[in-house]
Amino acid sequence: MEVLLFGGTSEGKALARWLLERHIPALVCVATQYGGELLPPGVQAHVGRLDEGEMELLMRSRPFTHVVDATHPYAARVTAAVHAAAEGAGLPLLRLVRDGDVEGDWLRAADMEQAARMAGAIPGNILLTTGSKDLHHFARPGLVERCIPRVLPSPPSLARCLELGFDPARIVCMQGPFSAELNRAMLEQYNAKLLVTKASGGAGGFWEKVEAARQTGCALLVVDRPLREEGLTLEEVQEYLEREAERP
Repeated sequence: MEVLLFGGTSEGKALARWLLERHIPALVCVATQYGGELLPPGVQAHVGRLDEGEMELLMRSRPFTHVVDATHPYAARVTAAVHAAAEGAGLPLLRLVRDGDVEGDWLRAADMEQAARMAGAIPGNILLTTGSKDLHHFARPGLVERCIPRVLPSPPSLARCLELGFDPARIVCMQGPFSAELNRAMLEQYNAKLLVTKASGGAGGFWEKVEAARQTGCALLVVDRPLREEGLTLEEVQEYLEREAERP
């Protein structure tokens, strides 16, 4: 048995650690060097972004028996590529999903473009906790000056913020997830009137952001997930792989 695992998410790291502890051979694919550094010590990693064809070649390069897609719920294109590559390579695939869609009395946007338009109509400073990839939607005159982007503490993330014109004094580079207390402190520090986030689930610190916004009276704008997915929880993936590992 040998597992090819995609994802530098918190669930992906937890599964990588679990596989390592059980001495199940595995290769973990992460997109960036920073993502590789966050993996548990001893985990074998492939660092770098792959397209569908490269994924299929990798799947055929070793005697992998299972593919696990533990990528972020907003990485819809990556998920589609992993699934297509696994089908092409003839390998069974498990989709590890976070807790389901969230409901609440907050503002909602279908995508980042709509979120930026909605944010532009709300006065005051804005704490952006959506990552660096989608910041270009908010990098327009009249909006970029009010934004405080919170991104990963990596050179590419900081460079993207600076290239898009965000104020260096208002860029926060930190590794999450964050407690409600820390979220609240940031909202108060920057006098933010709006917090923009993805519906990233409990593992992504979503509910701590909800609580911080509630405590400070800050408006909350949640960007919906691009897909409504079915799959397995971390525990269900572990149970499945454990059964497979015990098979003669």
